[in-house]
Amino acid sequence: MATMPAPEFYEPFVTVEEYLHTSYRPDCEYVDGRIEERNLGEYDHGLLQIILGQLFMNHRDAWGIRAVTDVRTQVSRSHFRVPDLSVLRADAPKERIITHPPLIAIEILSPEDRLSRFQDRIEDYLAFGVEHIWILDPERRAAYTASPSGLHPVRTNELCVPGTPIRVVLSELFAELDRG
Repeated sequence: MATMPAPEFYEPFVTVEEYLHTSYRPDCEYVDGRIEERNLGEYDHGLLQIILGQLFMNHRDAWGIRAVTDVRTQVSRSHFRVPDLSVLRADAPKERIITHPPLIAIEILSPEDRLSRFQDRIEDYLAFGVEHIWILDPERRAAYTASPSGLHPVRTNELCVPGTPIRVVLSELFAELDRG
């Protein structure tokens, strides 16, 4: 497998097969033949990703889920996204590349990210059938959910999945981030 540096925008056109057989450091997304760099975070981004991953893994049996970080997800024939964290139902297929919609796709903003930059990614997740899209901003200590009606700030101090025991208390999450 070839390894390539992660360009901000890599030309020329790359086929799906080339993308799937190339390792980028850090991994990149693929949209209609273009390789798109992901903004990877700094300390708070990485720490929040680990805290969330640990929370989901600690509750995987009780919540009936599995969680993975940074796994390529084929959201359409020519679009591959790489969510910071994907939460899958426990009975979801175990795939090298996710081709079935996760229960939750979680994105963590990096300091240089803007919510508007995530619109295409959100639209891809929604079209793919992701039921819950969560966006966390460690710098502002804020969370958002995305749905077909738009982006919604979370004002209840928790992210949850209705009909399941899945519940993330934001004040506890951000307090853990502050400890780090």
